[in-house]
Amino acid sequence: MEKPGTRSKSSSDRRPPDARELAELTGRIKDWGAELGFQKIGVCDTDLGDHEAQLLRWLERGFHGEMGYMERHGTRRSRPAELVPGTVRVITARMDYATDVARPAAELLDEPALALVSRYALGRDYHKVLRARLRKLAGRIEDAIGPFGYRVFVDSAPVLEKALAAKSGLGWIGKHSNLLDRTAGSWFFLGEIYTDLPLPVDRPVENHCGDCTRCIDACPTGAIVGPYQVDARRCISYLTIELKDAIPVELRPLLGNRIYGCDDCQLVCPWNRFARPSGEDDFLPRQGLDSAALVDLFGWSEQEFLARTEGSAIRRTGYTGWLRNIAVALGNCTALEGADRTQVIAALAARRTGFGALVTEHVEWALARLSRG
Repeated sequence: MEKPGTRSKSSSDRRPPDARELAELTGRIKDWGAELGFQKIGVCDTDLGDHEAQLLRWLERGFHGEMGYMERHGTRRSRPAELVPGTVRVITARMDYATDVARPAAELLDEPALALVSRYALGRDYHKVLRARLRKLAGRIEDAIGPFGYRVFVDSAPVLEKALAAKSGLGWIGKHSNLLDRTAGSWFFLGEIYTDLPLPVDRPVENHCGDCTRCIDACPTGAIVGPYQVDARRCISYLTIELKDAIPVELRPLLGNRIYGCDDCQLVCPWNRFARPSGEDDFLPRQGLDSAALVDLFGWSEQEFLARTEGSAIRRTGYTGWLRNIAVALGNCTALEGADRTQVIAALAARRTGFGALVTEHVEWALARLSRG
């Protein structure tokens, strides 16, 4: 996380830009953002009172599970000026990541022996891509007006990124809690620049979910407990990435072959029919992860895991979490027969010991499940 930009003595003596100049600057920022590969740029103020109340209710219900950091940061998450003093505006940015190169996730759901990785994690770690572009955007602003106060964030600090994006007109928060845009669906990343520049703000857009409940109905584990309410403790993304302990036994069969994250609520969303393929090569699939066999991935050594996930968001789960997740997916290969089934059992047996108690427990569960047919 970079250090915040600061005003120099000379810049503090300079006449602050007037309303017309700030409006012109905002237009230029949006143009620069497009040149840097962002599909949309917005600006909002820092009042997130309504979202703060929702966050507190969510925490009170324990929906954050073991993500203790959601509580530790207190109101800094919903009050930008508490996180970065002097912040009066937030510049929000959207970058699309959908690709028409990867094997469709819907196909993989019908192939239990193949691994299903959330689409956002198939390519290069988005944190690195967006952070570098936002820094360049901040640099262009600085070139134009001189030093100013700012700080860049990409899912890297206590920031209510979806609330800020919604308030700045980048879309609306859908019933699955993801941000939606009428022309792009939800296959995109978000990033922010907190700044002390009093830029004119954009208007929020209208919510267009209507009576649709497809995302709620499609959630494999019932994690979307109501419109705009997600119990992370049941969410497959939480279970396979954030959770560091054992995956609850009753939820394991529901994971299917999803080994890193879950996109089911996005796959059924009608608005995603408007999503366009990203032009970013960084988001194209790496290491064949869009069609990899579970037994092959399960056979990776820790050194192979680290080498093959270098520069990837998948590193977040760690090698132990990687093996845990794949063990569950292999245990869900109950429809396989003959040589395919024998191969899965052999792969699990090879990891029965020597990889820690967490992996062993999930391997034993998988073997027992397969033995029952």
